[in-house]
Amino acid sequence: MKNPSKIIAVCSFCSCARTTIPTNEASHAEEHAPTTIIKPRHLSVFRRTASEHDHTTHPPPLLTDSQKARSSARGCRVQTTTYTMARRSLALLLASSLALMSAAVASADSWLYDKFNTDGTVRTQYDASGQEVAMLSLDRSSGAGFNSKEQYLYGEFSVQMKLIPGNSAGTVSCFYLSSGDGDGHDEIDMEFMGNASGQPVVLNTNVWASGDGKKEHQFDLWFDPSADYHTYTIIWNPTNILFKVDGDVIRCFKRYADLPYPNARPMALHATLWDGSYWATEKGKVPVDWSAAPFVVSYRGYSANACVSGGACGGGGDDGWMSKQPDDAEWGTIRWAESNYMRYNYCDDGWRFPQGLPPECSRS
Repeated sequence: MKNPSKIIAVCSFCSCARTTIPTNEASHAEEHAPTTIIKPRHLSVFRRTASEHDHTTHPPPLLTDSQKARSSARGCRVQTTTYTMARRSLALLLASSLALMSAAVASADSWLYDKFNTDGTVRTQYDASGQEVAMLSLDRSSGAGFNSKEQYLYGEFSVQMKLIPGNSAGTVSCFYLSSGDGDGHDEIDMEFMGNASGQPVVLNTNVWASGDGKKEHQFDLWFDPSADYHTYTIIWNPTNILFKVDGDVIRCFKRYADLPYPNARPMALHATLWDGSYWATEKGKVPVDWSAAPFVVSYRGYSANACVSGGACGGGGDDGWMSKQPDDAEWGTIRWAESNYMRYNYCDDGWRFPQGLPPECSRS
């Protein structure tokens, strides 16, 4: 248990909350009061002078019927109060113990705090299935995120996400790999661009290699990503990069020997929630509605089967991802996603590339 001293303090409170009636008072009080009483509120009820307690010399005076009735009623009130306070003290002890036990369990087995550094407002809780959930919060003052303590060179990375419900326009929720912020950085993105209520959430996939980006494929999600958790996966190996949604491959970015590819710079895994009003929704036309803040996106079920930079390869599964390429069925899901849900393909954007489309566009 993480802080046993806290439980000792609660137990001390329970014992101090009671006091035993002195022996020379007990014979007079036993008919109308419990053995212990709550201190200090009701202790004065039982105070008597020394002569009243010396029954060996002076027998107690006889009580009238009305005095007996008042004394009996007074004793019942104290008994009831004692029982109520004892029950409350016990409830406090149990609640404190459970809270400490939960904190100890969370601290001992946390995928978030074991593997990641956090920034901004990041909270954790355990859902009904017992899984730890990391919740990122965005308000007008700050976004939030977490990034892996280790860096990787190739791997399979997966997480379950539940996105922001309702009007999430202008917000961007991310799951991505990055080597840093320099001009020659590498990056592999899955970015979820918020929407106005009733509009589809857009998944933006992108690849940066040696600072060369502009490789976006964007898809309207064919489900409500805020209603439940869905699984998003990046497979990055020396041959290609695969993007998967709920186990289905929706994009393959191939490596060509003469073109930039992220194969030399180790990357950390990131998850972020931030204000992308200038860009995210309808090309920046719909900004964040701060009256609906804070916005919260939830992550759970994270796994990484990857090669740690400077270390060994391994993690949550076999190493089949290292040579993984789409099979015929997976090329079928890629074509299905492109035909039905793709809203932007950089290889179709001649206006963006007036000098000619990137060379990989003619090789796919």
